[in-house]
Order: sequence, then structure tokens, then C-alpha cells
Amino acid sequence: MAFSSSMRGGRRSKLKSEINVVPYIDVMLVLLIIFMAVPANVTPNVVNLPSAEKSALPPDTYIHITVKPDATLAIGVSGKETIAAETMPDRPALLARLRELHADNPDYPVMIAGDRDSKYAEVIELVSASKKLGIHRVGLATQ
Repeated sequence: MAFSSSMRGGRRSKLKSEINVVPYIDVMLVLLIIFMAVPANVTPNVVNLPSAEKSALPPDTYIHITVKPDATLAIGVSGKETIAAETMPDRPALLARLRELHADNPDYPVMIAGDRDSKYAEVIELVSASKKLGIHRVGLATQ
């Protein structure tokens, strides 16, 4: 038995050729939430450095290294045998001078003072280079 359009009320339905965008919007919102939540937990952009209170007196005599924001490096000895800080042109020259000072005074610790606006990586690289030179007592100066 065949039904004709007249048996269904005489109206003929047209096919719609539109795309249903609701599922696409749902998927895009879920992806947006994922991309907003995951990077915040995986790779933090801010490093919260600890603040330090005065916990102990500095040693009487020590080798001090200063790192300034414009990457200027200076080295000297503070204490009983005060040697004025010398400005160094680059890191290899500073490490060569540090090697000389440490050879003359192997008991002196090294204090590295990084300015608040100095690059954190520069200070850490100096700590690492000092350890590689065989200096076991390396510290960071704070105010």
C-alpha cells in the first residue's frame, strides 16, 4: 500500500540543508576549558622565591661576587683582608679571578649577591660554576 502526499495531509516536507552547530559549540567549549586549565597546572610562569631573615652572621672574611641587572660582574674579598671589588668584563674572566682568590685563600667561603632585578639564571650558573671549581661553601647574600 503506497501513501501519497495527499494522504498525509497534502503537505510536502522540504529537506533542510543546514549544519547543526550545537555539537560543535559543545566540543569547542570543552576544548577551551581544557586548554585554559592544563597549562596553568603544568608550566607555572612565576617562581616564588623564598624570603630570608637574618639567620646567622656572615663569616669574618669571604670572597664576594656581585651580579648587577645589566650583567655587570664584580669580585673581591671582604673582611680582615679587604680587597676592593674588581669589575670583570665577562664570566670567564670572573671565574679565572675566583680560581686565583680561592687558591690563595682555600678556607674562604664565596658569597654571591644578585641584585633584585638580576637574572635568576645568572646567579644559579655562578653557584654551579663555583661548585665545579671545588669551592664547597657557596652562599647567597640577602638583605
